[in-house]
Amino acid sequence: MGMDLILARHAETVFNAAARMQGHMAHTPLTRSGIAQAEAMGEALRSVLGDAPDRDFWVSPSGRTQQTAAIVGEHLGVPFFTWRQDRRLLEIDVGEWEGRYYADIVAELGESIVCPDRRLFRVPPPAGEWFPEIAARLTDWLSELDPSRPILAISHGITARVLRGILVGGQDWHGVPVAADAPQGTVFHIKDGAETMLHVGSGAQGVRAA
Repeated sequence: MGMDLILARHAETVFNAAARMQGHMAHTPLTRSGIAQAEAMGEALRSVLGDAPDRDFWVSPSGRTQQTAAIVGEHLGVPFFTWRQDRRLLEIDVGEWEGRYYADIVAELGESIVCPDRRLFRVPPPAGEWFPEIAARLTDWLSELDPSRPILAISHGITARVLRGILVGGQDWHGVPVAADAPQGTVFHIKDGAETMLHVGSGAQGVRAA
């Protein structure tokens, strides 16, 4: 039996709206637009999964994913305390860039830190992590899952793209397959090595929305 994974990225936060780095930051609250995005995700998932679906529920420890999960869970009739937290689902660690404005980092370096075509970091964050490290922790997480259990997971922009790349393929980025970008609030269903989009979010795209 192949993996059955519904994967979503969290909704918009105040840091996304201000174009500031988050990374492993513990808590950055959702904006009003982000709350609306999470509500739409919950409604879409309810229409597909129904009430109290028999799935394992996973979320990263970040406040933004947990706030998204709490709203989605209310739509599904799934208590918040049912969600399992795992640090391996966290966003890319941006190290010394955490909390800083993108514009300030670009001004300091004198060049863009994001590839405009792929919407991915061009250079590793100082004292942070890079794509092979993200892929390694996600592969480790996948290896511990029960393949007979369907999953719903809420994670982050770059992390979700790497996870999708591992499971269904993607273009190479520094030795790691990375899937195409998608707006915040988008929900994917990955089953038996194929990916479908269950819901298209209304949020931003790219690493500024990570």
